[in-house]
Amino acid sequence: MPQELITDLQTLFSINISEIFRAGLVFLTGLILASILSRLIHRVVKNHWSIHQSYITRQAVYWFIFVLFIIMTLRQLGFDLSVLVGAAGILTLAIGFASQTSASNIISGLFLLGEKPFEVGDVIQVDGTEGEVISIDLLSAKIRTFDNLFVRIPNETLLKTKVITNTRYPIRRFDIVMGVAYKEDMQRVIDVLMDVADKNPICLDEPKPLFIHRGFGDSSVDFQFSVWSTRANWLELKNSMQLQIKEAFDREDIEIPFPHRTIYTGSTTDPMPLEIIDRKSPG
Repeated sequence: MPQELITDLQTLFSINISEIFRAGLVFLTGLILASILSRLIHRVVKNHWSIHQSYITRQAVYWFIFVLFIIMTLRQLGFDLSVLVGAAGILTLAIGFASQTSASNIISGLFLLGEKPFEVGDVIQVDGTEGEVISIDLLSAKIRTFDNLFVRIPNETLLKTKVITNTRYPIRRFDIVMGVAYKEDMQRVIDVLMDVADKNPICLDEPKPLFIHRGFGDSSVDFQFSVWSTRANWLELKNSMQLQIKEAFDREDIEIPFPHRTIYTGSTTDPMPLEIIDRKSPG
């Protein structure tokens, strides 16, 4: 009797080892096949779709094949998949109640995928945060700021908040808001500004530089001078134009005024007395 029991156990053990080996082989095959097919799909679509779309497609193909072979592996091991499906349904319901925010981010990510307000490599501004988009996933987008910080922004926030894409178009405008003293000839000021823009090699001739009068300030005549450049040269234009305008105004003796204040004490009061004190004198 003990000998028969040992024989049965040996047979059962050999069957289990064989099933585990076959299940492991199925799992390994699925892992390799998912990796190869996802990369192949990525190579096919990357030249026709955006980086974001090709990345999401690659991930979807990988996980679909991977889950399919996981199911085949479980069947190979003899698991009752109907029980697993029922348990998975209950688990999915529980997770759904516990992760409403994640579901909202996934749905928002799908809307962003279809709308494509920005792509990987674009520079965007969101709630005062500006940086380069390095990744767009189903739950969030990752941004690297210009001071090299990593920022994660949920997709739901991106869908609800105003997003500015700085690199959407090939050219970009730079607005210089400033003022000059009331004594200055404004036509002469305009001529000097246009000459500075004409001599700057980064400033585009078309669209033409734009001068807009903004009003009469407390101490200056305020205006806006706008110039255009290519997207790649915008920062260099921003720095060079301001320096060149300051140099040109100094050369032409055009005053950029500081605030002036007049103290008035009423028509019936005497002038306020002033006394100049020389701090260097011995007294």
